[in-house]
Amino acid sequence: MSTPSPEAPLGRRPSVNRGVLPILRSLVDEADGLRLHVSKGAAGETLIDAGASVAGSLEAGRRITEICLGGLGTVAVGYDPIMPRFPWSLTVRTWQPVVACLGSQYAGWQITSGEGEDPYFSMGSGPARALAGKEDIFRDIAYADDHDGGVLVLETANPPPEALVRRIAADCRIAPEKLTIVYAPTQSLAGTVQIVGRVVEVALHKAHVLHFDLSRVVVGTGTAPLAPPHPDFITAMGRTNDAVIYGGRVLLHVTGPAADAKALAEALPSRNSKDYGTPFAEIFRQYEGDFYKIDGALFSPAEVAVVALETGETFRAGGIDAKLIDASFD
Repeated sequence: MSTPSPEAPLGRRPSVNRGVLPILRSLVDEADGLRLHVSKGAAGETLIDAGASVAGSLEAGRRITEICLGGLGTVAVGYDPIMPRFPWSLTVRTWQPVVACLGSQYAGWQITSGEGEDPYFSMGSGPARALAGKEDIFRDIAYADDHDGGVLVLETANPPPEALVRRIAADCRIAPEKLTIVYAPTQSLAGTVQIVGRVVEVALHKAHVLHFDLSRVVVGTGTAPLAPPHPDFITAMGRTNDAVIYGGRVLLHVTGPAADAKALAEALPSRNSKDYGTPFAEIFRQYEGDFYKIDGALFSPAEVAVVALETGETFRAGGIDAKLIDASFD
């Protein structure tokens, strides 16, 4: 494998914030039917509650996942008999996997303010990340967006306070009125969908950690079982992670030598982790709620296939574990 090259010929890069506008308008226009609440915040930002004070919906989660992908992918809810007891699945397809998954969807922006009794913390994902460019990953993939509006997606039950919203807008170099914040807690219908919908993103992020040249990843497709929501945060978080770790399947099409494609396929699956084999909620509790103590290799799909476009060969590794999915989802 080779180190990512910012100078690699990636072609014209689309604006992820411009690309999501039709999907964003559909959330606003159909808010009642999708069980969303749309309002204006104190700084003039648009707030879309997709599961905190409202029920939300799976369809809202599906569209929010497409927003997280910067409009560069499709998300479908379907039926997959490979999981006999939990056959309902989410399938993600992206034709711009690096920009969609790492330039937009990846939850890499820490949104924080306050100390003491009333701090605020959430991880930001979605297109607005590419306006702020706060993370090193944007340098690695040589991507930035300069649209005059931004959309930020937060996995939380509470929107940021006014001062933080103004700081987010300033970081994005846009007016607060041009910022839209979509939020839904992990325990909600929409929140569950948008987290499971990261099945391709975790594979791309793992490939980045492995120093695979991301400019060679042409197409990304992934499927994972649709986890049932749960009112307890840790249980809900565990189920959405297990959906990918033990039930996620990803197909990547890559250019370059077949040997590199084979090495990538063998290195990606979650079973390479020393923490593999236990439902995620139990692992989380074992490490006393400290994510940074969990082996990073665990955050990967269960099964991976990599197609080497140069030779037409497909390399496979890993495998799903239906019993662990059943143990997590029951």
